Amino acid sequence: MKKAVVLLSGGLDSTTVLGIAHAQGYICYGLSFRYGQRHVVELEAAQRVAESFEVQDHLILDVDLRRLGGSSLTDNIQVPKDRDHFPDEIPNTYVPGRNIIFLSLALAWAETLGAQDIFIGANAVDFSGYPDCRPEFISAFQHMARVGTKAGVQGNVPYVHAPLMDLSKSQIIKKGLELGIDYRLTHSCYDPEPNGSPCCRCDSCILRIKGFRKLGMKDPGVTNNQ
Repeated sequence: MKKAVVLLSGGLDSTTVLGIAHAQGYICYGLSFRYGQRHVVELEAAQRVAESFEVQDHLILDVDLRRLGGSSLTDNIQVPKDRDHFPDEIPNTYVPGRNIIFLSLALAWAETLGAQDIFIGANAVDFSGYPDCRPEFISAFQHMARVGTKAGVQGNVPYVHAPLMDLSKSQIIKKGLELGIDYRLTHSCYDPEPNGSPCCRCDSCILRIKGFRKLGMKDPGVTNNQ
């Protein structure tokens, strides 16, 4: 059986990607990060998800991006709320270099494990305009993996899978439900309440709630009125 490193934030997208990798028969290794984000709720969700899939190993690495700042997720900047549509500019929830760093560490772990596959929940349809969630970025990183690793130059090129890239949020949810994923385990909110409940007002919450609503469902991770 092939091994795969799966970037696991504890959110809806990364959980669906783990479900896809698991369904394809991979031995899955979950990789999460304590990167200075404003809450630990997502890491608790990542642990729940990893346990539910019985991953081979779940590694949580410390990468303190709060020292760099520049994002409302890692700095004292207000998270955008109550936006009915998303303008063209990149929102302040973008964390500079985050996916570059995360994928680089996933690549390092994959090489150590002898795994040739890395899965990431990047999406270019229902997303907030992040440059590191586009096909161009994944393609560029794939090239880097080929020329910048021992495995790559020896012909065992690590492959970066982004199976959600062209799916809408409702399509992602539908796919996950078909795989039997329990989305109550997940957490997607950028700015949760003190008790850990999602705010239901940030971009991530809005996209997620709309995705379930399009399928005629309520978000099972939200207990208040939707």
